[in-house]
Amino acid sequence: MAKILYEVKQNQNSYSAAFGKWYAQIKNLETLNTRKLAQHISEHGSIYTPDVVYGVLEKFRSCLLEMLLNSKKVKIEGLGTFYCTLENQKNGALEKEEFNVNKHIKGLHIRFLPEQTTEEDISSRQFLKQAEFINIDSLLKKEEETGNGGDSNGGDSGSGSNTGGSTGGNTGGNSGSQSGDSQNQATSFALTITKSGSGTSTVKNDSEETINSGDTLASGANVYISVTPAEGQIPTATLNGSNISLTENDGEYIGTFQMPAQASSLVINSGSDAEEGDQN
Repeated sequence: MAKILYEVKQNQNSYSAAFGKWYAQIKNLETLNTRKLAQHISEHGSIYTPDVVYGVLEKFRSCLLEMLLNSKKVKIEGLGTFYCTLENQKNGALEKEEFNVNKHIKGLHIRFLPEQTTEEDISSRQFLKQAEFINIDSLLKKEEETGNGGDSNGGDSGSGSNTGGSTGGNTGGNSGSQSGDSQNQATSFALTITKSGSGTSTVKNDSEETINSGDTLASGANVYISVTPAEGQIPTATLNGSNISLTENDGEYIGTFQMPAQASSLVINSGSDAEEGDQN
């Protein structure tokens, strides 16, 4: 069963009739961007690589907006229907002939109506039945208790005499810390990025942050490539001499790979009619 985290908050609005009352609020762990969702889909029984899934999701997004802006509803079976509604200014036109779009329409909103057919009902009442609710405070308390228990057990097993226990604990702690630092350093490697061509390209991580040549990345970290090539050209990308698959999406080519457990070289060519490559 799905697990919904929540926390109990007190209403602090002194002007509200609910002032001082306690209510549950969803505690979201993170916001998945398109790339992270594509990675998740790819890792859950999909036959498609993350870059292919990402391309499909991006195409879905652009086509969804296109359809909505052409006065169409879009129904995703098993999920629900997307549609638009108008928000009018408070004071409407006195006469039908006086109505003016620029004056009387305040906003155009995208709405979503969950699927409510018998087979795929995810309305609020049915969705509620599928979730298991966990209080974030009790979860954090449990983690703290588990952590304290671990420290206590470690202290007991390390004790002999007071001096020996203290010395052993300090030595073990320092050794463990140094070992951990060494391990972190050993699992991160430099990525050299060489770009050529008259097109443009970007290299980013899961957080949508730009990766520059010489940056150090953890082994296994996801790296995303986006290339807009020179007109009429097909871009290429290689990692340590091996080709990276690039998927075209409205003139943009997208690819991804995981950082190897070694210092690596990424070469991106955004068009063969370009001049000498540079490092970014």
